[in-house]
Order: sequence, then C-alpha cells, then structure tokens
Amino acid sequence: MPFIVGPGINYIKIEKKDTDMKRNNCYKYPKTQREKIEGKRHYVFDKEKLPSVTTILDHTQSAEKRESLAKWREKMGEENAARIVDESAARGTAMHKILEKYVLGEGYLDETSVGKQAHNMALQVIQSGLSNVTEFYGTECTLYYPGLYAGQTDLVGIHKGQDAIIDFKQTNKPKRREWISDYFSQLSAYAMAHNILFNTKITKGVVMMCSKDNYYQEFIVEGEEFKKHSHNFLRRVDEYYKTRPTKAG
Repeated sequence: MPFIVGPGINYIKIEKKDTDMKRNNCYKYPKTQREKIEGKRHYVFDKEKLPSVTTILDHTQSAEKRESLAKWREKMGEENAARIVDESAARGTAMHKILEKYVLGEGYLDETSVGKQAHNMALQVIQSGLSNVTEFYGTECTLYYPGLYAGQTDLVGIHKGQDAIIDFKQTNKPKRREWISDYFSQLSAYAMAHNILFNTKITKGVVMMCSKDNYYQEFIVEGEEFKKHSHNFLRRVDEYYKTRPTKAG
C-alpha cells in the first residue's frame, strides 16, 4: 500500500513507494506567468497573452448550461450556493496538492478538516486510478497552442500502456458521463497543445474523479470520441475569438 501512518495523527500520510510510477524527463514543459484580464485567467509567453482553456470553455458555455446553473443558484439561495462553491474549490485544491506531492514522491499532510477529507479522496484516486499509471512525464504541466490558448494539466503519463493527459476532479456527488463533456474537451485541448509542442500523438484523456463521500469514478476519452471533443473545442476557440472582450487576450 502506498502510504504510512504518521505519528500522533488519526489518518494516513500518503507516500509513494519505489515500485510506483517512475518519472521520465523526456519533455521540458514551458514556464509561464498567469495574469487576470478582466477577471479571466490568461498565460503570458514572452509578449503573447493566451486565454486559458477554462476561460474559453466558460466564455462559450451553452445557454442551456448557463440557465441550469442560474436555476441551481436560485434554488439554493445565493449565499448557500456561494458557500457550496467555495467549499468545493477548497476541497479540490487540497486534493490536487496531495496528489501532486504524491506523484513527485514528496508526501504531504494537510491537517485541516478540509485537508483530511481531501486526503481520503486522494487515496481513492491513488488506489483506483494512479495505480494504472506506470510512468509520468510531468505534473502540473503548462501547455499552450501557439496563438490560441494555454493551460495546465494535472498529469501527463502512461495510463494502461498509452500516453495520456490526466486530470483529477473532485465532485460533491457522482457524475454521469454526459454531464462532463467540458472535461473531455479540456483534456482534448491539452492533448492538442502537447502534440503541437512536442510532436507527440496523444489521443487519450483520463478523468480521475472522487466525490466528497469517497466514491471513485474514472472516465476515459479516446478514439472517435476524442476526435469529436477536439473538434468541438477548436470550434469553441473560434467562437471565443469572435466574441471575446476587446481587452482580453
């Protein structure tokens, strides 16, 4: 098992063993700075400021999705909805930090109440998801498609024998596949950027998701479905540049 029990604490500190995934430094991922333009995340490369993948997806959300979100906020009440969103974000940030440190072999322990919950979620991702990753090229990898967009993916590695873009997601409740099409578009966007930067041929994305109740789900996008989401994202890039705010990148 990839963990040890820390002294004086009532939950486990996750540590990677020598037999777990190995690092392969064959790709040198670019460094960049983040900048907010009109409240939206952009990445700065020399003189180029590129909108993030999530900025593009948010800007080009369908009217149906925006309406659904608005109805949820109305049902929950603005204050309660904001609390749920903030708690989810904090839990997701903590889980990502734990998983990043695990992948890097550094180990990490967050003793806050949010951290303890995120820790148990991360353990599910490690045991059920990362156990299938034999090698990784980088974690928290910045990627960009010159002139179009940029972003940061959680992990690039070999999943069940194939190169893949991997993202970790937390959720308040289990998801159906049809609810997370934007996640697949996001993975496709990162893969296309990786392919253009490093002349790779990545056509597989993996969403490793865990609910706050520790229920693990894994969604794989590849083949014709991957192509469909790649085309869909490029269509949304085009839409973004036609309708983006004038001061945005």
